[in-house]
Amino acid sequence: MLARTRAGVHRSVLVTPHWAATRAGEEVLAAGGSAVDAAIAAAAALSVVYPHNTSLGGDLVALVRTADGRIRCVNATGPAGAAADATALRERHGGEMPVRGADTVTVPGAVRGWEALAAVAGRLPWAQLLAPAVRWAREGVPVSRSLHRAIGHTVPDLKTGEGLAELLAPGGRPLRHGELLVQPTLADTLEQVAVGGPTAFYAGDLAERLVAGLQAAGSSLTLDDLASFAAEVTDPLTRGFAGRTVVTSPPNTQGFALLRTLAAAETAGLSAEELLTSGVEVLARELHDCGLLRDGVLADLRTGGPSAEELMTMAAGEFPAVPVARRALNTASGDTVGISAVDDDGTAVSLIQSVYGHFGSFVLDPGTGVLFQNRGASFSLEESSPNLVGPGRRPSHTLMPVMTLRGDRVETVCSVMGGKAQPQVHAQVLLQSFAGRTAAESVSAPRWVVGPLDRTDPPEGARMEADADDAVADALDAAGFAVTTIPAADEDTGQVNLVLITSDGAFDAAADPRADGACVLVERRS
Repeated sequence: MLARTRAGVHRSVLVTPHWAATRAGEEVLAAGGSAVDAAIAAAAALSVVYPHNTSLGGDLVALVRTADGRIRCVNATGPAGAAADATALRERHGGEMPVRGADTVTVPGAVRGWEALAAVAGRLPWAQLLAPAVRWAREGVPVSRSLHRAIGHTVPDLKTGEGLAELLAPGGRPLRHGELLVQPTLADTLEQVAVGGPTAFYAGDLAERLVAGLQAAGSSLTLDDLASFAAEVTDPLTRGFAGRTVVTSPPNTQGFALLRTLAAAETAGLSAEELLTSGVEVLARELHDCGLLRDGVLADLRTGGPSAEELMTMAAGEFPAVPVARRALNTASGDTVGISAVDDDGTAVSLIQSVYGHFGSFVLDPGTGVLFQNRGASFSLEESSPNLVGPGRRPSHTLMPVMTLRGDRVETVCSVMGGKAQPQVHAQVLLQSFAGRTAAESVSAPRWVVGPLDRTDPPEGARMEADADDAVADALDAAGFAVTTIPAADEDTGQVNLVLITSDGAFDAAADPRADGACVLVERRS
């Protein structure tokens, strides 16, 4: 979609991975909302229609650029509770954190993240922002392709009678593609937030019921853990590359990996076009090494984790040894949604929201309809690790929103679903756009990911979409990766929502064909 400026017309553009979320944002924009309002409305809707990827019980990281040109990072990644105890967890689970269950639930940050974003550049009341999400939850929405795929993978692992099993397989039969997903209890919860604002989720009657549900499932989180949480608003992480500024999120997120990779590419002296073909070897090796850094030392900066500068400059010989089990990407699909929004006022948002694994922890509280993330699975149980689980600590995090600037002008707003592969997907899509591709061409181009995707993969493995150029396969092989070919436009290489702003102010936007998304342009008379 290409939308040019028109005299007397105010434009806003929104891209999300699901048509219902795009429609929710469109309603808000048509009512006079900002790009931030649209992003919040879309995020709430996605919490209803894409429960395998996000929920009210998940986390959020976002970049927001306001009309004055300032860019802020909203880090709404929730910590472990005050009762988190590494020794007790080792006694229950051995040397590694569990992948699912109540012990993987950290404080859900997303709703406080919406609050922080609204404080920066929101206009509309909560009831208006959440109305579409309430409607989709109460009336139902057809099961999408992506959700149907996730249900098929997940239902065999669920226990009959539990909240998530009842949602995904009512009466014991898994929901099929196109059938209605109806969540009246979640609609009631969203209505309470619409009336009371985000604080209603963290204090009062709703919060008490959330905590009661968590504790019944075996979680040690308390009402105080929820009530004391606040999103952190910080300066973003930036680096120059090829005449532009690349902006992303600082630790505890993996944003450093993209900037470190671009620094290596710049040192190699290769053009964007070369880096997408023969130069893939440079990208792949650096992205692989960044994965070792992320899985070995990335942690909460507030509680002793390394700084972005330390992560950017650590030499290869200093990298920790990381077991394949901890490195596994578990494919790039599932777990996350990305939303990109821009308006003529100069506001731009890249918002990433997640439950971490497919359907998070599998803990869905039947009393509120809220599904909780399993982000605590990212913690380490090794005493020497900076990412050791502990009271009030945030785990290392995969979420990383991205923007690029040309001078003072926003050039690119990019949001990616891709788990640990997010830096890899961002690098490839951004380089496509830097090489002159349109938004649609950039998100549709064949992709690859390196590193073990599950615990049985070789440490030096790579997956490449079938329609990739032969030069890419040759470069991955030259870099030492054992290449497995996967279908073209495969969800396992992530999902991207992209907005490009041309030098004359035109908006060029596209949703990834690997998802169920859509982009929309809303025009209003100024």
